[in-house]
Amino acid sequence: MTHPRTPNRAAAATLAALLLLAGCGSTTKGSAPTADAGAGTAKADPNAPIKEGLKVAFLPKEIDNPYEALMDRGGITAVGELKGEGKEVGPSDASASSQVSYITTLVQQRQDAIVIAANDPDAVAPALREAMAEGVAVVTVDSDAAHDARRVFVNQADSEEIGRSQIRMISQQIGGRGKIAVLSATPNATNQNTWIEFMRDELGKPEHAGIELVKVAYGDDDDQKSFQETQALLQSTPDLKGIVAPTTVGISAAARYLSTSPQKGKVALTGLGTPNQMRQFVKDGTVTAFALWDPEELGYLAGYAAAALASGRITGAQGEVFEAGSLGERTIGEHGEVILGPPTTFDAANIDDYDF
Repeated sequence: MTHPRTPNRAAAATLAALLLLAGCGSTTKGSAPTADAGAGTAKADPNAPIKEGLKVAFLPKEIDNPYEALMDRGGITAVGELKGEGKEVGPSDASASSQVSYITTLVQQRQDAIVIAANDPDAVAPALREAMAEGVAVVTVDSDAAHDARRVFVNQADSEEIGRSQIRMISQQIGGRGKIAVLSATPNATNQNTWIEFMRDELGKPEHAGIELVKVAYGDDDDQKSFQETQALLQSTPDLKGIVAPTTVGISAAARYLSTSPQKGKVALTGLGTPNQMRQFVKDGTVTAFALWDPEELGYLAGYAAAALASGRITGAQGEVFEAGSLGERTIGEHGEVILGPPTTFDAANIDDYDF
């Protein structure tokens, strides 16, 4: 697994223990989940051995998404370290219901665990509940499902801080005044919508009174559509000052468009992207700064959580603790949430220190 050389790693490991969410439920074969993931009565056995030969499937939003591929690669690495078998399967589009048939097939294949980045929190919920009723351990990662449709949610960072920090970054880059737009992924993406809610709330603060959010556009986590949406935003709002793209597909597509357009250097772009995607755009002056966590580490943490859940070491209850390989010991918080750690800001001064 790729580990970036970052001075923030120690801080990330410390802050990642400040957990915010939690749920609990039985993972016993054949037992149906309760109505609320926090209402289960099963007890974890923290001394239970991790089962060898666990079959863990990673189900991304879209199989061709580079970010998701990195995340699932980290998860498969984790499962391999535990002498299990990990695999990635998923749809070629990021529509709300595209993951449902894959969940059904994975249950039929008798996978021990499913780790899913949900395209839609509700569309996948019935199939995930059926999977849990069949004894499959369900973990969500990056983008959550309904709380009663999984036991553990492995989150990148605190959602509120992600959303608010995006506005603070764009505000700094446009001098605190002007029109901005958001280039999101899909309209139903849980993580995107949560971040955007906090963005709107942050914009309501007096210090951001000079900034106007004119539109939230959706590129559907598709490179070409995100490229076209960027073009449309600039055409519909000629005096646009900034774009926030909290999606790795969206920010790289927007940067590609801006890098060869007359608006380069005039329209600020920030959001969430990988250093390897964005390096050329930082160096050519298209982008000043952006942020992200290590997606491979996110998947790695989810892989260890899935193995602990499938082995009975955890149930998803608040306060439970599990080992996560090179990431150390992690504690489950409220509503079953585990936090990887705070995002890192990348700019011209540090981007060459990272390789992912």
